[in-house]
Amino acid sequence: MKSDCLNIHVQASKEMTACSVCPRKCGADRVSGNTGFCSASSGFDIASICIHKGEEPVISGNSGICNVFFSGCNLQCTYCQNKQISINTGNAITKHYSLNEAIAEIETCLDKGCESVGFVSPSHMIPQIKLLITGLRNNGRNPVFVYNSNAYDDVDQLKSLEGLIDIYLPDFKYSDNELAFQLSEAKDYVSVAMKSLNEMYRQKGNPLHVNAHGFATSGLIIRHLVLPGFVNNSIEVLRIIAEELSPRIHVSLMSQYYPVTYQHNFPSLNRRLSQAEYNQVADAMEEFGIINGWVQELESGTNYLPDFNYRHPFEYSCN
Repeated sequence: MKSDCLNIHVQASKEMTACSVCPRKCGADRVSGNTGFCSASSGFDIASICIHKGEEPVISGNSGICNVFFSGCNLQCTYCQNKQISINTGNAITKHYSLNEAIAEIETCLDKGCESVGFVSPSHMIPQIKLLITGLRNNGRNPVFVYNSNAYDDVDQLKSLEGLIDIYLPDFKYSDNELAFQLSEAKDYVSVAMKSLNEMYRQKGNPLHVNAHGFATSGLIIRHLVLPGFVNNSIEVLRIIAEELSPRIHVSLMSQYYPVTYQHNFPSLNRRLSQAEYNQVADAMEEFGIINGWVQELESGTNYLPDFNYRHPFEYSCN
């Protein structure tokens, strides 16, 4: 069993010597300590491993999910609520775990009753994810593994996760490349995200499989965060999902936007989402025939603001 991890580790090192893990294909030699767009090393750069009860109920369950929040990100969203850990200037909050340390901390959360493990901002850390999953399985652990990304993923990397990831939980952010470039520094976001979503859909299809307790065990859930002032973007995202993927896909329509950084170029992002804006998008969701999924209370925005300066950023203890 240990040879499994060794083989994956060797392959991971090869992938990160001239990094092509995410769609940016920046070619950074992460193994030698050089960093690319995401500023990540070839090790386990993790901001927090903690229990989180704020995900969709079908994901969190009663005991919450053990979320592994990776540091750095292959997008740089101007409005990111996790900017403490996602910023790529070298100032991101992070801890450099060994493989065994990360596995041990995840297992502590599992021993608290978590039945699933979520990988958050994982697109640039897929080699490390494979090692974590293999190590946990070698220890006899078989939680539900959730891949929680921004949909800016490399298709070949997603293919390598088939059979390892149980639930794909991507956030399909934009229907317009210019907006994606202005807000997230990704001028090819739409085409890349559509390829990624199609691959996730190929692997999982429409059904969201749940166990006897109503908790998801396998499937695809697409998230979309409605941004204040950008209702048309959200409506077009939903149209794409319905017409180019499937209206039967489960969609989580999020209203939790909260301004954390002053936006000079986009004044609407300096305020909360209005009920009228959210209702307009929710109505479009229904018009497109998307009936599987979740809507969110508008007042929930402050409930999802973590502070990664604390060991337990969501106030749920793993110890």
